[in-house]
Amino acid sequence: MTDKILSEEKINEIEENFKFFDSDNNGFIDDKEFEKLMKIIEPRARIEEIEKGFKIVDEDGDGSIDFAEFLQWWEQCWWQF
Repeated sequence: MTDKILSEEKINEIEENFKFFDSDNNGFIDDKEFEKLMKIIEPRARIEEIEKGFKIVDEDGDGSIDFAEFLQWWEQCWWQF
């Protein structure tokens, strides 16, 4: 995890992004929702890369990404945004 502390405003912004990609509003991002997210971020990403990324972000291996996992991923990989 990064040493930087996210502001409440930044966490709220990340949460809005999470909710946007949680298209069925169940509080989780599944593999298909993650695929859509990744195709926006990196349109040339191959499905194999997306699947590997999903498994990395889904730290507990339950087949879905909760907000805590998403936030940690965002903080580690997308801090510059």
